[in-house]
Amino acid sequence: MVPGAGDSPPSGARAAPAASILVLSVDEAQRLERSLPAAARQGAELVVVDDACTDDTAAVAEAHGASVVRLEPRVSYCAAVNAGLRACAGEAVLLLNADCVLEEGFLAAALAELADPDVGAVAPRLLRATGLRPGERLSEIDAAGMTVDRRRKNSLVGHGAPAAAYPRAAEAFGGDGAAVLYRRRALEQCALDGEVLDEDFELWAADADLAWRLRTLGWRCRYQPAAIARHVRFYSPSTRGGLPARHRRLQFRNRYLMIAKNDSPAALARDLPIVLVYELLAFGHVLLRERHLLGGYRDALALMGRALRRRRRLAGRRRGLGVRPRVPLGLRPPR
Repeated sequence: MVPGAGDSPPSGARAAPAASILVLSVDEAQRLERSLPAAARQGAELVVVDDACTDDTAAVAEAHGASVVRLEPRVSYCAAVNAGLRACAGEAVLLLNADCVLEEGFLAAALAELADPDVGAVAPRLLRATGLRPGERLSEIDAAGMTVDRRRKNSLVGHGAPAAAYPRAAEAFGGDGAAVLYRRRALEQCALDGEVLDEDFELWAADADLAWRLRTLGWRCRYQPAAIARHVRFYSPSTRGGLPARHRRLQFRNRYLMIAKNDSPAALARDLPIVLVYELLAFGHVLLRERHLLGGYRDALALMGRALRRRRRLAGRRRGLGVRPRVPLGLRPPR
């Protein structure tokens, strides 16, 4: 049971739903037509963020019983998700991409992992798909969670592996942002300056940063293969070259912000040879192939002061909670 979900509410008050499903749309009404019916069948509160959409997002959302959070003007992914989280009433919140279709029983399987009070997040088994119709599923894993390795590089677990891989529930570093269930109390503890997702990140690596923060505050993440969803991934390492230059620069920059905010001196000292080799290789690549990324160093420096202030606040919160960080870099479920 999700903590608090079974408590009796005060007289006249409505009990909070066990879970909310939060979906962000940026002119994605056509995808919502495919994904919202499956989300609505999970038996949870359904909230859709309309990020200054010019299509029928609001009408489609309301037709499927969702409440709509309308934003105007358009904001970043992280800011839009944070606005949606403030509108969710559930004791747990599933962050869900509009291009992700949940299988029957997804939410029940994921919520069962929160019976362990130390679990703050649940990563599902995401299967690759070319579209959102039932026949467009591929027989491959899209993600069995995500990890941050000893180079401090975040990546999907199992991307491209056979669909039958990763069959056992296990510990994971974190969940991929396409679909991940969070305990509300864990999100509230991790929020800094009122932001669950760090809005300096805008988009890239925000899920990895949040997973690391959860670990720093003593929360664990579980991978649950019985929670299955189909995901149309429009970005993977193999398609990185097709990203706009600004997005590649954000990716590059955000890794340094994530390290500055979350890494421990002891862990960084332990892995320094690995990190330095990676940094030298990355710098060589930038000089030879993507010189526009040199600006990413400058961008990271411009935001470093705020990242370090948030790091100090996070450390103070950890000490106040009296928890010991659990940050197993490179952790992934067994294949």
